[in-house]
Amino acid sequence: MAEKRKINAGLKLALELGPIVAFFVAYVRLRDRTFTIAGTEYEGFVLATAGFIPLLLITTAILWVLTRHVSKMQIATAVLVVVFGGLTVWLNDERFFKMKPTAIYTLFAAVLGVGLLRGKSYLQYVLDEAVPLERAGWMILTRRLMLFFVGLAVLNEVIWRTMSTDMWVNFKTFGLTVAIFAFFMAQGRLFKRYGLEDGKRDG
Repeated sequence: MAEKRKINAGLKLALELGPIVAFFVAYVRLRDRTFTIAGTEYEGFVLATAGFIPLLLITTAILWVLTRHVSKMQIATAVLVVVFGGLTVWLNDERFFKMKPTAIYTLFAAVLGVGLLRGKSYLQYVLDEAVPLERAGWMILTRRLMLFFVGLAVLNEVIWRTMSTDMWVNFKTFGLTVAIFAFFMAQGRLFKRYGLEDGKRDG
């Protein structure tokens, strides 16, 4: 098994968020245009989606080459992007790509829920090195994150079904990122109470 390698945090963030930002830029530039390819008309949203899929796969591959590690969450996300993004392009129907965040967050919530039912925190396996916590802290954080993912899945369904594509793209690009950041910032008291220093609490 290859040993994990550390890379610059800025580079890692750029590789993880780059495809999302590129999708947003492509959508803004192409949203009012229609393209005819092989006799079929495609809206700008579909073409932006078509570009997002390989870009995400490329940046994920680069992350693996540089770090020799890709999390299960990143792999699951890439698979769902290929499936739902591919359906969007193949069927020329933007609804499939809009459903993708719902599928991703529902899957994550289900996985965390199964772990909780087994008395385990699967989240700990993913973040333990970055956020060392006592077991009780991991269980609380996992329960909160599971409910948070359920909320995001429901919110995504409401937005894409009732609002404009522009609103959904803004929500996907900025809203989800800000919401996840805000969620972890809001866990400050939990991190302080259950956090471990140097992986081990004194006493």
